[in-house]
Amino acid sequence: MKVAINGGHCPGVDSGAVGVSGLQEAVVVCDIMKKVAQYLRAVGYQVIEIQENAMDQILQSANEFGSDLFIAIHCDSAENIFAQGTETFCYQFGGESEKLARCIQSQIITNLGSVDRGIKKANFEVLRKTNCPSVLIEVAFISNSYDEVMLANPVKRDQFSAAIARGITDYCANFSLND
Repeated sequence: MKVAINGGHCPGVDSGAVGVSGLQEAVVVCDIMKKVAQYLRAVGYQVIEIQENAMDQILQSANEFGSDLFIAIHCDSAENIFAQGTETFCYQFGGESEKLARCIQSQIITNLGSVDRGIKKANFEVLRKTNCPSVLIEVAFISNSYDEVMLANPVKRDQFSAAIARGITDYCANFSLND
C-alpha cells in the first residue's frame, strides 16, 4: 500500500493559519504528517511525505509516487472563535474517498473526543487532481483557544496521528481498492 501524506502549507514559507498564541498550522501539521508516516511504515506501508508550497508540486509528487491513497492534513480556522472540532473532506460522496474519510473521521472522534463536524464534499484541487482516493482532514480549529491548546500539545498531536493512521488501516482492512 502506497500512501501520500501532505502536511498543509510549508514551514518557513507559508505558515497557514496562526493561532492566538502564535502556533502555526504548517508546524503542527508537519509534526502530525511525520508521525502518521511513522505509524504506517511500522505496519509495512510505503509512504511519501509531501510538504510543498506549490499545489502542482504536491499533485505531481503524489501521482508520480503511484499513491493508492492521498491524505492532506490541515488545521481549520474561522472568524468565529467558538468554531471547533474535526471535519474531513472528500471530492464527492459515494466513492472510495468518502469511505476513507469516514474511517479517519470516526477514529479521530472516537479517540480524541473532538467535536464531530462531519464528512463534507469539497471541490479542492488537491482532492480533484490526485489519481487515487483522497481526503483532506481539518484536524481542529487553530483559531479556537481550546483546540489550539490541544494542537500545541505533543501528546495530543501524537493521538491525532495515531487516529489518522488507524483510520487509514481500517479503510484498507475493510474496503478493497480493487472493487
